[in-house]
Amino acid sequence: MTPRPTGTGPARVLPVIEISGGPRRRGVQYGEAVRPQLHAALGYYEEAFGRSSGLTWDRVTTLAARWLEPVRDYAPHLVEEMQGIADGAGVGLLDVLALNARGEVIYDKSFARMEADGQPGEEEPAEGCTSFAAYGEASGDGHVYAGQNWDWRAGVADTVVMIRIVQPPRPTLIMQVEAGQIGRQGANSAGIAFNANGLGGRFDDKVGLPQTVVRRSVLDQGNITDALDVLCRTRAHIASNALLTCREGFAIDLETTPAGHGWMYPTDGLLVHGNHYQAGIPAPLAATGYRPLSSDSLVRVPRAEQGLKALRDSAGPDESRAIIREAMSDHLGHPESLCTHADPRQPAVEHWTTLVSSLTDLTTGDYHVTAGTPCDREYQHLPWNLYDGPHGRN
Repeated sequence: MTPRPTGTGPARVLPVIEISGGPRRRGVQYGEAVRPQLHAALGYYEEAFGRSSGLTWDRVTTLAARWLEPVRDYAPHLVEEMQGIADGAGVGLLDVLALNARGEVIYDKSFARMEADGQPGEEEPAEGCTSFAAYGEASGDGHVYAGQNWDWRAGVADTVVMIRIVQPPRPTLIMQVEAGQIGRQGANSAGIAFNANGLGGRFDDKVGLPQTVVRRSVLDQGNITDALDVLCRTRAHIASNALLTCREGFAIDLETTPAGHGWMYPTDGLLVHGNHYQAGIPAPLAATGYRPLSSDSLVRVPRAEQGLKALRDSAGPDESRAIIREAMSDHLGHPESLCTHADPRQPAVEHWTTLVSSLTDLTTGDYHVTAGTPCDREYQHLPWNLYDGPHGRN
């Protein structure tokens, strides 16, 4: 029988931290606040890289160093912020850079493994996630909603924190990140939400920007066109899906790759994206016989769409949150379901789970998250409102 949501579960909540000031000051505050979690993240990835690629952590940081100059050229203030994180946490800059470029290093590991044992490595499955936007006809209460299940390695669950970044004149941000990361998914005081999904696929070996830098740069923008411009004008190192939603009632999805982008719009106000190409398969992948790396994505997307259609009958935000939580708790295909649980058939270091299920109400500015799988946890209402910051009431 497919497991069903059980209601209120463990009382664990995600740590919340707030940083402000210039880039270096923000970074130091951040690093000091997450020192234990950041060291735990380094320990996990040292073990994970060693197991999957035979790499020592020193070798990982050496590989990550290739992104230092590209990031400095594009966003020197973010390198300054990373240096502050390193100083605050008592680690090296390249340690923090490796945490921010861990996806890029993982997807480059085939080259690293070839270097280590002379054999090409298999491509890592795309980072999981199921993202959504719902508004207009899809939202019975008239609110604009955005969110996702963030599925990734269970071993980093205790390193995830919620961070609020006050950085005038740029918008104030709220994001869920692994400790030490400068960007991932979240929303800002301009009413823009950013949700993301790994896509996978090998392209060329030119060095592009890490996803954490691209995503942070998107959320640093004060309007939807500037946010889109970041995605269209930057060259990321790996393929990733970006779902942008804004409080005015608009959403667009971009499948960004080093070889070009595809895009999609909502149908009747609802848009859901997973970890396979939905707007079109990029030519370099089609030419070599593309197959989705996350086959469960083919189940997760329609199941989320089906569950979220119940939002049309919602009478208010409380009911909408309950409907969204129920939809994102779907267990068809368990354990690799929409609500992802660790697969006991796999080694513990390779376990995947839903780290966070997030829900942002862009109409009210309320931000809700679960500290783990949504099927057995209620939403944690964050203590900050999105619109308590620059641009907030424009």
